[in-house]
Amino acid sequence: MKILVVEDDPKISGFIKKGLKESGYEATEIANGQEALDHLSVDKSYDLVVLDLMLPGKSGLEVLAGMRSEGLSTPVLILSAKRSVEEKVEGLQHGADDYLIKPFAFSELLARIQVLLRRHGPQKSLPTSLSQFGIKIDLLKREVTREGKVIDLQAKEFSLLEYFLKNPERVLSKTMILENVYHYNFDTQTNIVDVLVCRLRNKIDKDFDQKTIHTIRGVGYVLKDG
Repeated sequence: MKILVVEDDPKISGFIKKGLKESGYEATEIANGQEALDHLSVDKSYDLVVLDLMLPGKSGLEVLAGMRSEGLSTPVLILSAKRSVEEKVEGLQHGADDYLIKPFAFSELLARIQVLLRRHGPQKSLPTSLSQFGIKIDLLKREVTREGKVIDLQAKEFSLLEYFLKNPERVLSKTMILENVYHYNFDTQTNIVDVLVCRLRNKIDKDFDQKTIHTIRGVGYVLKDG
């Protein structure tokens, strides 16, 4: 999936691009509205555009209007510090598909991007279960088993295990876990992640010889075999 990030703040655009690449997307940055419109006129292969409103060259609304006038139906997610209902409505009326207010958590941005891509892309059935290393979760019944043994998990423990199973053998930092499990930006110095991982580890690994949840000191945690 190709995503164009049109944002003139290098810190924000760099943060978004890094997060998108870590999530498996191909991301390109452009900091000027006119350049973005010219680029989109030539390269029509993008699956989604993340578009700031306050841009040099052309404003985000002008870029959006130009895209739609050229017949480009690429979904557009607007980023803006403007909070009024009228400004949101204006963006949507110009052809935007969603509107996210700054500041934002990357997890929310990613979730909105995924919704738009599913909505506009080819329809695929979502998995109803996940399994790795003898651990299986039923996403519909919200049941967890390991080697046939039923394991009772609380809501956050289930969410953390689901996140691990979707990212096997990938080191997950505390920040990534905070954003994807809690969907909120906590102080990264908090021990909330350590406590949650400890609780899950006691339920998933304690009664089994083969351990699956491992600590990577100073980095984060990883779900792997042995």
